[in-house]
Amino acid sequence: MSGPGDEVIAAVLMDLAEARGRGKTFCPSEAARALASDWRPLMPEIRRVAATLPLVATQRGRPVDPLSARGPIRLSLAGSD
Repeated sequence: MSGPGDEVIAAVLMDLAEARGRGKTFCPSEAARALASDWRPLMPEIRRVAATLPLVATQRGRPVDPLSARGPIRLSLAGSD
């Protein structure tokens, strides 16, 4: 079973970030839901790809590593704080 490639995931993440705009966050699950009806298995890939993009991951308003953070995170365009 193969899911969407990194390029597709990256494009969806950046589209969501740019649509939301600077200073606004979105949940990575929004990208996963846009890519698959069974979206939960995609979450590790979404976080992995997000870590390679000009995005900032936060948890309770504090920057975190999207790869090691436990629990829900939010993403936003880098340089928007």
